[in-house]
Amino acid sequence: MNNNYAIIMAGGIGSRFWPLSKTNHPKQFIDILGTGQTFIQQTFSRLNRLIPAENIYIVSNVLYKDLIKTQIPGITDDQILLEPAMRNTAPCIAYATYKIMSKNPEANFIVAPSDHLILKEQDFVDTIAKGLEFTATNEALLTLGIKPSRPETGYGYIQATTVASVSIGDLTKVKTFTEKPNIELAKVFCDSGEFFWNSGIFLWKGSTITKAFETMQPDIATRFIEGIPSYYTANENKYIDEVYSSCKNISIDYGIMEKAENVFVLISEFGWSDLGTWGSLYEHCEKDDYQNAIDKSNVITYDSKDNIVKTTAGKLVVIQGLEGYIIAETESTILICKKEEEQRIKQFVNDVKLSKGNGFI
Repeated sequence: MNNNYAIIMAGGIGSRFWPLSKTNHPKQFIDILGTGQTFIQQTFSRLNRLIPAENIYIVSNVLYKDLIKTQIPGITDDQILLEPAMRNTAPCIAYATYKIMSKNPEANFIVAPSDHLILKEQDFVDTIAKGLEFTATNEALLTLGIKPSRPETGYGYIQATTVASVSIGDLTKVKTFTEKPNIELAKVFCDSGEFFWNSGIFLWKGSTITKAFETMQPDIATRFIEGIPSYYTANENKYIDEVYSSCKNISIDYGIMEKAENVFVLISEFGWSDLGTWGSLYEHCEKDDYQNAIDKSNVITYDSKDNIVKTTAGKLVVIQGLEGYIIAETESTILICKKEEEQRIKQFVNDVKLSKGNGFI
C-alpha cells in the first residue's frame, strides 16, 4: 500500500481577486494565468507526480462539488470532503486527516493550498519527496520555508534555529513564526538569512498530527474522532453537517504550529508565490513596453503604464492616461482600482454585498 497522501485545501472564495473571483466561481477554479489549466488542476497534477490519484483528497465548500468533479475527472465522491461552513484550515485538515487515517493508520501527508503558483515543478517534487521521507520516520511537523527574494510584506515568516549551514533543501528546527511584517521589518528579515517565507505547505505523518490535535485542539479532534464510524459511508455528509459549524474558526498555524515543539522547516526554492493579490499576479505576467500586463485582451492603451488589465474575451477596451491601476472586467462588473490600494478590495466586496446584494460577489 502507498502510504503517501495529499490534502488539497480548496474552500476559499479568493475575495482579493474580485471581481474575477466570485463566491460561485472562486480563484482556484479559474485559469488566471492563461496556462490552459486552473489553479486546482495544476495543483492536482503536480501532486500526482508523487502521490497516486486515488490518495489525493480535496477539502472544499459544499458549493464547489460540481466544479471539482468537472475539473478533476475521475475523482471519487469519497475524495471530495465538503465543508458546510468556513472554519479556517485547522478543522478542514483535521477532517481530512481523521477520515484518511480511519482507512490507513500509516498515512503520511502533504497538505497544500489549491491556488499557489510553482514555477519549478521538478524542484518542488524533489523537495516534497525529501520531506515525506523525513516525516515518515520522524515525529515531526514539517513546513516548507521559501528562501526570500525580496522584503515581502504580504507573507508570514519562519525563523530557523540554525542558519550558518542552511542551504536550499536543508532541514532545521523552527524558532518562531512571525506574521506579515511592515516593510522595515521585512528588510531586516530578508537581510538576516534567518527568516523564510511561510508557504502554508505542510508535511507530517498522520499519527504525528493527530497527536498534536488531541493535545492542543482536543475539541476539534473529538468531533472528527467521533465521526470515524461515518467516514466512507452514506452517513458522512450528514454527520459533518451536524458538527462542522460548531468547530472553532482557527488556522493550523495558530492552532498547532505556533504551539508545538516538534516543528521543523525544510528550506525550499521552487519558484513559489501564493498569488494572493492582483499585485502579486502583476509581478508574474508578461508586460508590454510600458509595463502594462494585458492578458491577451482586445485592449488599446494611450499614455498608460504599469497597469494590469483583465477583461472578457473579445470586448474592446480603450485606456487612456492611467498609471498603476487594476482594470478588471467581467460580464457583470468592472473594477478600476489603484494597485497600491488593492487592500481595499475586501472593503469594496463588503460594501457591494451590503448595497447591491450577493449577485455581484
